[in-house]
Formats: sequence, C-alpha cells, structure tokens
Amino acid sequence: MSDPRVFFAAERTLLAWVRTGLTITALGFVVARFGLFLNLMTASTGISAAAPHWSSEALGIILVLAGSLVILGAFHNHRLYIRSLPPEDLPKLAIPWLTSFLSVSVAGVGVLLAVYLLFA
Repeated sequence: MSDPRVFFAAERTLLAWVRTGLTITALGFVVARFGLFLNLMTASTGISAAAPHWSSEALGIILVLAGSLVILGAFHNHRLYIRSLPPEDLPKLAIPWLTSFLSVSVAGVGVLLAVYLLFA
C-alpha cells in the first residue's frame, strides 16, 4: 500500500536543511561584512589607522561555503533516500526536477557569494 507521507517527510527534511544552509550562508555574509562595519565605526570616531579585519572576512567566506556544502550534502542525502523508496511510495509530481534545480541553484548562489566576498 502506498504511503505518500514518507516521501513528503523526506521533502520537509530537505527543506529544513536548505533553510539551515541559507542561515549559515547569511551569517557568513554578515561576519564577512562586520570588518567593514568596524572600519566605518573607527573612521567615524576619529581613531586613526583602522586595522584591516581579514579574520572576519576569512571566517565569513568559510561560513558561506559551509552553508553551500550543507545544502549540497542535504540534497545528496535526499536523492539517495528517494532512490531507496519503493516506486509506489513516490507520488507523481508535476515538476519532478524542481527540488534538484532549486537546491543546486541556492548552493551555486552561495558559492558565487563566496567568490564575490573573496574578491570584493
């Protein structure tokens, strides 16, 4: 007997991991830009020679890449799990490739953001 709840539970799990990856990516962006904020604060207070904050930029880039890796890892786990389900538990989807496209796209945007932070 077919039980679509198994498939949709796997979809919800993937979406939860994508949200987690997006949160890590956003945190990485904030951390990377925190050094810029510190430079602006020291410039506005009149303190001379603000030191570059390379450590916050490096940590931010690492977090952005980690967020992308979380999304790609979750997508890989999701695909492996879906392949293990019997065919009767897989519902007929109108756009079956949408989950794959969105997961890889969001992870790709995270990688592009890391590249931007590296060179900007």
